[in-house]
Amino acid sequence: MELKRVVVTGIGALTPIGNNVPQLWESLVNGVSGAGKITHFDATKFKCQIAAELKSFDPLDHFDKKELRLLDGYTIYGIVAVDEALRDAGLTDSNINKDRMGVIWGSGMGGVKSLQDEIVEYATHDFVPRFSPYWVPKVIVDICAGQIAIRHGLRGPNYCTAAACASSAAAINDAFNLIRLGKADAMVAGGSECAVTEVGIGGFGNMRALSTRNDDPQTASRPFDRDRDGFVLGEGAGTIILEELDHALARGAKIYAEITGAGLSADAYHITASHPEGLGVINAMRQAVEESGMQPTDVDHINTHGTSTPIGDISEPKALVGYFGDHAYHMAINSTKSMTGHLLGAAGAVEAIATILTIKNGIIPPTINHFNDDPEIPALDFTFCKAQKRDVNFALSNAFGFGGHNVCLAFRKY
Repeated sequence: MELKRVVVTGIGALTPIGNNVPQLWESLVNGVSGAGKITHFDATKFKCQIAAELKSFDPLDHFDKKELRLLDGYTIYGIVAVDEALRDAGLTDSNINKDRMGVIWGSGMGGVKSLQDEIVEYATHDFVPRFSPYWVPKVIVDICAGQIAIRHGLRGPNYCTAAACASSAAAINDAFNLIRLGKADAMVAGGSECAVTEVGIGGFGNMRALSTRNDDPQTASRPFDRDRDGFVLGEGAGTIILEELDHALARGAKIYAEITGAGLSADAYHITASHPEGLGVINAMRQAVEESGMQPTDVDHINTHGTSTPIGDISEPKALVGYFGDHAYHMAINSTKSMTGHLLGAAGAVEAIATILTIKNGIIPPTINHFNDDPEIPALDFTFCKAQKRDVNFALSNAFGFGGHNVCLAFRKY
């Protein structure tokens, strides 16, 4: 069976450093941090009091009050990003068969805010069972995919992917495979997260996964820096529209890049810690490169998972050297989480967008907040502090999740 070629024809984003793709890209290139003191709730009693929240975002600009009663924040964020991506792709009733366009959506936490609020409401009212009839369809992790399909009448494949912080990257992989197997003409793929809540900050904080640099939040996310102390929790959504190449050409669509391969693997090592030698990461990157019909030396750029955690920021660079050898020192590498914070299940999609725009624009966004080298980390080109102009023909985007899930997506200049 001859596999179809798949291209990216639309992108949409809602992030702590931009409420749409142009704003996101401008902030990435200029090294803008999205971190600050938490405003969503009173965090003064928490060890971590900082996060990368959305800025100047009002759901009422996109939904009426009646609609909002039915939607958790993670679904709100996802719908907004998808609306932008579909507009960007120029897909309409006249140029797409909606029976052959679907939605695959990833989230690590789903409707965690609605879950928290409903339990608090129950526990603080003498345990009277007054649960909202909207509670279940607000909380379940697959509901964002369903809501997007309903909103746009997309009747093709529809489900969610749950692979912790690799969830939206896994969604993109699945959408890619469905199209190249001929089961869809186009797919909406991405993910969203709305976990800057008491339980989100409290849970990750007590795992010692979060930075506690409360006095200096904008420099708290420090991937690959010696003094990193954990990630900064972010929120938002990212969407890419994948389309079969001939279908895109027939309707005169603009093409950002081609997605050529993907690799998936498990560390099979620990529930939260990455494998110290990055064996699962090596496996995923090898799959993505080989499936693309490329060689390791063809890779120009990697957007790393790079979370600013003590262990993960050592194992991933080790994996790069383990797979690429000397070529690892000649690639442009970065971590856009230094600016966006860690969007959990949405991270893979937002970072895939950053990788696609890097290919399109020939600019590597920086890894900001680097102050001191870590002697345990190989001295690779991490694009510290300042954006770098560079022609990028072939690039990878890495995403990993608790449980040892690894996804590597490969994109090539079209």
